[in-house]
Amino acid sequence: MSANHVSRFAPSPTGRLHLGHAYSAMMAHDVARANSGLFLVRMEDIDRTRCRAEFVDGILEDLRWLGLCWDGDVIFQSARQAAYADALSRLQALGLAYQCWCTRAEIAASAGAPQGDLGGVYPGICKGRVDPGDGRPACWRLDVAKALAFTGPLFWVDEAAGSIAARPDLLGDVVIARKDAGTSYHIAVVVDDGWQGVTDVVRGADLFEATHIHRLLQALLDLPTPRYHHHRLVLDAAGTRLAKRRASPTIASLRDTGVDPQQLMEAIRRGDFPAGYALST
Repeated sequence: MSANHVSRFAPSPTGRLHLGHAYSAMMAHDVARANSGLFLVRMEDIDRTRCRAEFVDGILEDLRWLGLCWDGDVIFQSARQAAYADALSRLQALGLAYQCWCTRAEIAASAGAPQGDLGGVYPGICKGRVDPGDGRPACWRLDVAKALAFTGPLFWVDEAAGSIAARPDLLGDVVIARKDAGTSYHIAVVVDDGWQGVTDVVRGADLFEATHIHRLLQALLDLPTPRYHHHRLVLDAAGTRLAKRRASPTIASLRDTGVDPQQLMEAIRRGDFPAGYALST
């Protein structure tokens, strides 16, 4: 891809789109179109147990109905495993990755592990640990302290927050290759953004903290750093972020009620959402 502005919308095909997805896709689309750039669609389908072809078709149908047309072919991460394996090999060769055999229960029970939050900072149980030899599967983690010593201080720019000092240590030694997938969100998104020439990453504020890790991986893998636009989230009447796992109402359900897509998108661009929905502060 070659353009001064390239944005992307990268959903996981584990369900149909809801209003939060529509808002994020619209923001990414409009950043590209306002700058005569390219708007790409990428399916983040590395989780083969939850991703389904019918959801891919449904997502593309929803985007077309919303009037959010994309450029080029839709890219599937499931077809990009060799690129992610190469990135992992580079990190391993630098001595910046280590295997982790921990189960979720072991992490939760470990002293210092965040109680009730398995997505928190990993307590380093397997750092320096030898293979237990019992055949249990292992993931790969990034040794963030060693990686930061390798790169030195890093920064990234957010459209709203300005220049941000990267603090990947806040997230700890994240998984860069899952036991069941051979890669992870962090590796895949960074490698694909670089490969597709993405200049503007437009995504929800809930992914702001992940950018600290992404900036570190970009430096380690000699990839360019995009501009970041972390937008506000769409909330329901209870003030809860919309999510597929909570069965938030879908774009398809809105279409079935006879909503006019052009009017819906014009309203969303003004920040005017259907009754019961609003943007976070």
